[in-house]
Amino acid sequence: MPSEIKCRKGEPVERALRKLKKKLDKEGTMKELRNRRHYEKPSEVKRREAKHH
Repeated sequence: MPSEIKCRKGEPVERALRKLKKKLDKEGTMKELRNRRHYEKPSEVKRREAKHH
């Protein structure tokens, strides 16, 4: 389901984009997108996660 924000009439686009970015950040969508940009082998994923925990 796509993320959605409500914009008021006359609201600057920049403010709406900031709201959207904040919402995506809270949902972890941007982090997920960055992680999926390049293919990572399952062994690399396990190694990276073990290093962070």
